[in-house]
Amino acid sequence: MTAIGERRTNASRRGRAQQPPRGRDRFGAVTLLTVYLVLLFAIPSNVTIDALNSLGRPSLLWGVVLMVFWTLSRLQRRRGDPRPIRQPVRFAFALLFVIALVSFTAALLRGQPADQVSPAFTALVRLMSWAGVVLVAVDGIRTMTDLVRITRRIAIAAGLLAALGILQFLTKQTIVDFFNLIPGLSSSGGGVVERGGVTRASGTAIHPLEYATTLIGAFPLVIAAAISHGFRWHHTKVMLRWWAPVAAIVISALVGVSRSAIIGFFIAALAMIPAIPRRYRAGVVTAAVLLIAVVIASLPGLLSQTVALFTGAGTDPSTQSRVGGLDRAPEFIGASPLYGVGFGTFLPRYYIFDNAWVLITVELGVLGVAALAGVVLSSVWSAWVARRQSGHDDVSLLGYSLAVSMLAMAVMFTFFDGLSFPISAGMFFLVAGLCGSLRNIGATDAWLNADGRPRRDLAEGSRVPAADEQVLRAERPRATRDRAPDASGSG
Repeated sequence: MTAIGERRTNASRRGRAQQPPRGRDRFGAVTLLTVYLVLLFAIPSNVTIDALNSLGRPSLLWGVVLMVFWTLSRLQRRRGDPRPIRQPVRFAFALLFVIALVSFTAALLRGQPADQVSPAFTALVRLMSWAGVVLVAVDGIRTMTDLVRITRRIAIAAGLLAALGILQFLTKQTIVDFFNLIPGLSSSGGGVVERGGVTRASGTAIHPLEYATTLIGAFPLVIAAAISHGFRWHHTKVMLRWWAPVAAIVISALVGVSRSAIIGFFIAALAMIPAIPRRYRAGVVTAAVLLIAVVIASLPGLLSQTVALFTGAGTDPSTQSRVGGLDRAPEFIGASPLYGVGFGTFLPRYYIFDNAWVLITVELGVLGVAALAGVVLSSVWSAWVARRQSGHDDVSLLGYSLAVSMLAMAVMFTFFDGLSFPISAGMFFLVAGLCGSLRNIGATDAWLNADGRPRRDLAEGSRVPAADEQVLRAERPRATRDRAPDASGSG
C-alpha cells in the first residue's frame, strides 16, 4: 500500500471513531429522492388523481412534499450541523423562482382570461415541486456514498424505462394501460404513435421526445455507473448488469425514429468517450458500433427511414414548425420582454413552440431565460469545480457525467418544450440538484487533506467554519468506505 493510501486509511479510521451526529437536514434524502424517482419514471405522465386534475400527478405532489421536508429541516437546524456551502445552483434556481413569482403577479394584475388562471397556479405548484427536488438534493446529499447510490438508481430506472420502450416498439402496445383500472386514477393522451410506419415508443412519458430527453439525460450517468464497476471480464454478470442499460438506451435512441433523439444521443455518447479509461476506450466504441449495426440489420427500413429524417428535414412539418416558431417569437416576446407574459399562461391555442428556451422567453422574459440558463451553467460549473477540488477518481467521473447530462438536456430543450412535460422537467432539475450536491463533496475534499486535517488553501466560496471541522472530518471517510471500484478495472 502506498504512503498516501496508508494516510487515507488512518484518516478513515479516525473518522469512524468520532462519528458525530448527522445533521437533520440530511435525514432520508436518498430515500425521499428515490421515491420521487420511482413516481417520476414508473407512473405514466398522463396518469393523475381524479380529484386533483392537473395537480394530481404523483411525482408533482411528492416534489411538494420534498419542499415541505426541506423547509422543516431548515427550521430545525442545530448549532453543530454543517453550514451550507455557497451554492450557485441554489442561487440560480431561487432567481428563477422569484422571476416566476413577479411574472405571475404582473400577469394577474393585467387581468387574464378565466381559462389561463388555473394553468398559471398549476405552473407555480410545478415550480415549487421542482424546488423541493433541487433543494433536497443539494442540501440533503453530502456524502459520496449517498450520491453514488442515487445516481445508480437513476441508471437502473433509465435502463428499465428504455427496456419498456423497446418492448412497446416490438409489440406496438402501450403496456402500462393497467393504471386506468385503478380507482381514483385517470389518464389522457400518451401511448405509442407511428411515423413512416415505424412505432415510436414513449415508455411512461406523454410524448416520444419527453421519453428520449429523459433517457439522454440519464445516459451519461448510466455510462458512469457501468465504468465505475470496472472492466473485469471474470465478473461477466456484474458487467452485463451495468452495461445492459447502456445498450438498452442505445437501441431506444435508434428505433425512436426521431432526429432530435439521434442528435441528443450522439452528443451525449461522444462527450462521454473521454470518460472511458484509455485502454478500454477502443473496445467500448467498437462494441457500440457493432450494436448499432446489429440493430439496423435486424430492422429493415430503419436505416432508410432515419436517413430520410435528415435529408428531408427542409420539407418536414415539424422542422418547419420550429423554424416558424423562431420567426413568430418576437411578436409574443414584445408584449412583456423583461419578465414575460406569465409562467404557464401561454396556452397552445396561441402558438406551439417546440423549443423550451423560446417558450420560457415568452412566459418569463429575458430575465427568466437568463435565470434558466444560469441553472444550467451553475450546475455544469459546480460539477466541474468539484472534479478539480476533490482529486478522487469517482468524483471526477461522476462530475464529468453530471455536466454532460445537464448540457445534453439543455440541447434537447431546443427541440421541444421539455419543461412542460413531467418526466423530462423532473429529470432536468434532479440532475441540477445532484450537481449541487457534488459541489458539497468536492468542497469537503478540498477541506481535508490526505491526513484528515483541514487545508488552508481553499478556493473562494468553499470555506467551512472551524466549528464544523469535526463533522466534515467524518463525512469523507464515511463516503470512502463504500467507494466504487477503480475505473481502471483493477477493482
